[in-house]
Amino acid sequence: MQSSSAVAVAAAGAAADAVSAHVPQLVTDKVASRLFAQDKTLWGSAAEDEAGKRLSWVGLPHSSRPLVGQIEGLRSEFQAKSLTHVVLCGMGGSSLAPEVICETAGVPLTVLDSSQPDMVRAALQDRLEQTVVVVSSKSGSTVETDSQRRAYEKAFNDAGIDPTERIVVVTDPGSPLDKDARGAGYTVVNADPDVGGRYSALTAFGLVPSGLAGADVGALLDDAEAVADLFATDDEDNPALRLGAVLGGTSPLRDKVILIDAGTKNVGFGDWAEQLIAESTGKDGKGLLPVVVGTSSVGGLLDDELGVHLVAGDDDSTPQGAADVAVGGSLGASMLLWEAAVAVAGRLLGINPFDQPDVESAKAASRELLSAGTGGGDAPAFTDGAIEVRALGGDWLGGATDVSAAIDALLAQMPHHGYLAVMAYLDRIADQSLADVRVAFAAKLDRPVTFGWAPRFLHSTGQYHKGGPAIGIYLQITTTPRQDLEVPGRDFTFGDFITSQSGGDAKVLADHGRPVLQLHLTEHDQGLTQLTQAISQATQSSQGGSAS
Repeated sequence: MQSSSAVAVAAAGAAADAVSAHVPQLVTDKVASRLFAQDKTLWGSAAEDEAGKRLSWVGLPHSSRPLVGQIEGLRSEFQAKSLTHVVLCGMGGSSLAPEVICETAGVPLTVLDSSQPDMVRAALQDRLEQTVVVVSSKSGSTVETDSQRRAYEKAFNDAGIDPTERIVVVTDPGSPLDKDARGAGYTVVNADPDVGGRYSALTAFGLVPSGLAGADVGALLDDAEAVADLFATDDEDNPALRLGAVLGGTSPLRDKVILIDAGTKNVGFGDWAEQLIAESTGKDGKGLLPVVVGTSSVGGLLDDELGVHLVAGDDDSTPQGAADVAVGGSLGASMLLWEAAVAVAGRLLGINPFDQPDVESAKAASRELLSAGTGGGDAPAFTDGAIEVRALGGDWLGGATDVSAAIDALLAQMPHHGYLAVMAYLDRIADQSLADVRVAFAAKLDRPVTFGWAPRFLHSTGQYHKGGPAIGIYLQITTTPRQDLEVPGRDFTFGDFITSQSGGDAKVLADHGRPVLQLHLTEHDQGLTQLTQAISQATQSSQGGSAS
């Protein structure tokens, strides 16, 4: 296994062939040293403008060091006031990195990256007297985060608590949020403006909430800094070049990246890597689809699948398989490794790894529906019990008259080398058991199946779904909240907003010709029970496939 003291990458089969085929040329082209010198030309002329303002992440292990003392000072102040419950309001990279940092460190952090009314209300009612809120947004324009901030401000005011003493704002310097928050008296920590969200793990966006929650962010930076020079070296043993070649250089391309927890100590790392891979590469009709399977049993790989085994840092075993790679390392080192590797893979794939055009298209469609006061779309094709059924993206529903038959009709649309995406606009905490349907669908289809909680997946695999190859089929699950919740100072509720998000996402998918089955639970508990039964019926004739 090729390794340093902190990272290890070992490849087998087609993955090893990709290393042999591409790493020598990457070394000749000095890709590693140019990347860490922030050379914006690495991805072609069309990407230069975006790359030119998104490459500061390569120096974060050093440049973020001053944040450590600042965070420790804030944490001491809050602890002296018995403020020990830390809540993060943020989306995408602003939430996924702190989540994995804190879970790996074993410290509690409440991540509120949802506009689902029941989930927002549950967070507001949890230990408000002991709560500190971190509001993370590059500009402040992210509607989810702005709405969450407004809700917490109202909750604090209603409880007789000064919000400026409880809310810490993380944003880019000079952003509208920066100016407004400072003017209102909030504590503001600025992040590096030349880093995109999914590459921001080692900026203030990743470090502030994690450090306030109790994670050792200094050690995280130490681990990353220990390998930065290695990743910047034009050498065939460079783990970042090797992993980048594996991800972007198999021939033919194995574009379904199966992320397997094979003993990694980095808890939840697959979810963070999922966003990094999908949002960076899924565009221009191509890209890599990450499929997070965790510790689920995985059979033999299909001919378009790459097996990525996330192993413990001291695991020196060599993978065995048709296209497998084992990747291990400490958390800080692993984050920098994967960021560099995905940037290298982007060069091999011929895409710009720093933009996300189809995330923006879904946001625009959501705003349009919200402004129009609509979101649920057309009238349902039919209603079965507590579930309304809609079919978008073509005339494929046929004569289905119940939910199980509608699911069967969707699954029948699976194209060659296709995949199913299950997208749940529900409370990912209270309804977490729903995620188990991923394994049942995968066994039934013998094809990759992803499961995403909304709206977090919109900032992750949502980019790939709309901008990647047209090979997906989509099951969207929405619900009527138990009780809606107002967004203070806005003329819409959280329920209105999440409805517009689901409607906007489905519309963009359908406009791209993707088949979308919308299942709306008109009564949450009854509908969820009915849905689970319908999925069980639709998948009971399992073929015992790879479950990926």
